[in-house]
Amino acid sequence: MPLALLALAVGAFGIGTTEFVVMGLLPGIAAEYGVSIPTAGLLVTGYALGVVVGAPLLTVLGGRVSRKRMLMLLMGLFVVGNVLSAVAPSFGLMLTGRVVASLAHGSFFGIGSVVAAELVTPDKKAGAIATMFTGLTVANIVGVPLGTFIGQAVGWRATFAVVAALGVVGLLGIARLVPAAPRPEGARLRGELKAFRNPQVLLAMAMTVLGFGGVFAAITYIAPMMTEVAGYSEGAVTWLLVLFGTGMFLGNLLGGRYADRALMPLLYVTLGGLAIVLALFTVAAHDKVLSAIAVLLVGALGFATVPPLQKRVLDQAHGAPTLASAVNIGAFNLGNALAAWLGGTVIAAGFGYTAPNWVGAILAAAALGLALWSAALERRTPAVEAGAPEAVGAGARVPVHH
Repeated sequence: MPLALLALAVGAFGIGTTEFVVMGLLPGIAAEYGVSIPTAGLLVTGYALGVVVGAPLLTVLGGRVSRKRMLMLLMGLFVVGNVLSAVAPSFGLMLTGRVVASLAHGSFFGIGSVVAAELVTPDKKAGAIATMFTGLTVANIVGVPLGTFIGQAVGWRATFAVVAALGVVGLLGIARLVPAAPRPEGARLRGELKAFRNPQVLLAMAMTVLGFGGVFAAITYIAPMMTEVAGYSEGAVTWLLVLFGTGMFLGNLLGGRYADRALMPLLYVTLGGLAIVLALFTVAAHDKVLSAIAVLLVGALGFATVPPLQKRVLDQAHGAPTLASAVNIGAFNLGNALAAWLGGTVIAAGFGYTAPNWVGAILAAAALGLALWSAALERRTPAVEAGAPEAVGAGARVPVHH
């Protein structure tokens, strides 16, 4: 794998850390600004919505810039957002810093996926994408616990300062290691938008929303589920999240390895397995050992879908993959927001802290249904899906696959 992928992974590590570490810092942030925990929770919601909006917006605005330069600009925006969060004198400015940092998220992973795929031969595309996303999964194993520890020991502002420094390292790595390449000829907004006329692209994005939504329906409420139902102490939740992050890391490797060989069969297995595990989690949550195993499996099966889904969008978008790739990253966050809302709704309705697992199981099963439908459509129209050789635009250098 090219060293340039390491630079992309470092950037992904910083982004993953700042996205999730705030969950462990909310009490300290709320106390300093004198706001309630639900109000402080807007730092999570605002970030997710910023990703959804920023992914297509910045990708479109950066359409006239080379991908390397755009990645550098995005990391610069990420650094600015985290510095603002670290020094913000008011909650409003803190929230602004979070949103600014989040705007870079979707475009970075979207454009980074395209760049990663172009750095390797066609048969290693998914593996290259998975390598970049490894930074995101490792962030949940190392970055989030370490950031939480720093925040509790020194103060939460120090955590965001460290994350900003990571962004600087990622920016310098991209500047030095990612090869310069001209903006692909013919890459225009109209061409990028044409990708969304392909039902396979829309189906892949819908699978992303529902499949990853299934994961976060359960994981969003892991703290009350594990403490009130499984019987864990509050301090154990941090290590359960590390276990979840470990599952994400392993699932990402699995998805990257096998998506290049058998993409759709991999989606059938992972989405089907995720639906089953989430359904069983409702019962397993009453046992400490079984609930820990379920947390690991949810992370592994959920994140094993990321490389194949991202690769499917890239392939089905033909010669205009950049915007579709970035929007698909926004789809992950849309799934997170939707699932968190649905999970909270069933809890508020009195169905208990394990009810979100059923919500997740239904969402994952729906994603599996879409995968089967997508494959059926593909078999029905092989000529259209295969595309003409010239359908692969300049700079794409990949075969149509999804």
